[in-house]
Amino acid sequence: MSMETFRRHCLSFRHVTEQVQWGDNLVFKVGGKMFAITSLEPGGHFASLKCSPERFHELVERPGIVPAPYLARAYWIALEREDAAGHAELLELLREAYEIVLAGLPEKIRAGLGTANANQPQRSRKRTA
Repeated sequence: MSMETFRRHCLSFRHVTEQVQWGDNLVFKVGGKMFAITSLEPGGHFASLKCSPERFHELVERPGIVPAPYLARAYWIALEREDAAGHAELLELLREAYEIVLAGLPEKIRAGLGTANANQPQRSRKRTA
């Protein structure tokens, strides 16, 4: 997957913003929190993504996927090159990263995005007489 395809896919999710940070990294955020990073300069990691703890341990065992520098303690992986994961798998990993970060946002921020309670059952209100 090219960097431009990666970028377009990240921006296809609702409420995503992009920002250049740390000089040469394009950072994708939802609700102000990062879910994916890609390098604008050749030679660095292709991309870094947030993932679940279980998925993190599974993925870092594979060639071309390593714990992301500075972010691994929060279960981020780094793809060392574009072909470290297949196209379909990378799309799935991006969706998972987005959903993990979105679900972890404070309710007030999710409400502002129109996504509060998206994954939670509705509470019934008690009527008082």
